[in-house]
Amino acid sequence: MFDLAKASRRLWLGTILFLALTHPAGANKIENPIAVFAGLDKITATITTFEVPVDKTKQFGTLQVTPRVCFTRPITEAPKTTSFVEVNEVLLTGNLKRIFTGWMFAASPGLNAVEHPVYDVWLTNCKTPAAETSEDNAPNSPSTPSAPSNN
Repeated sequence: MFDLAKASRRLWLGTILFLALTHPAGANKIENPIAVFAGLDKITATITTFEVPVDKTKQFGTLQVTPRVCFTRPITEAPKTTSFVEVNEVLLTGNLKRIFTGWMFAASPGLNAVEHPVYDVWLTNCKTPAAETSEDNAPNSPSTPSAPSNN
């Protein structure tokens, strides 16, 4: 026998589960114009931090790193910094060889880092350039404050 109450309850629970899985709460992404990476040169044992604007390429050793997007979350949410990155190796012939294409996650650098025989590269952050201060934009502003008047 068909139980209408039980069927509607299952439909209701299925709908809630579907919405919860397909629309996670607070999934607002902030798109940033700059990706921040760390690179390890295994020969010199030095770690270098470098910034790359989205859709621009920066050379690190023989690697060319190009972020395509860089997302963060609002400060009111759990941090989740991600970037879609393409990495090419410059060969001795001058040709490029694609060695990595995919998402990097700052919270899990070992998950999708570039592991090369000489260099490792991983995402550390995304950022927006610092806004100029109002003093920098004020035309002909005095550099010293005026003396207080004794009235």
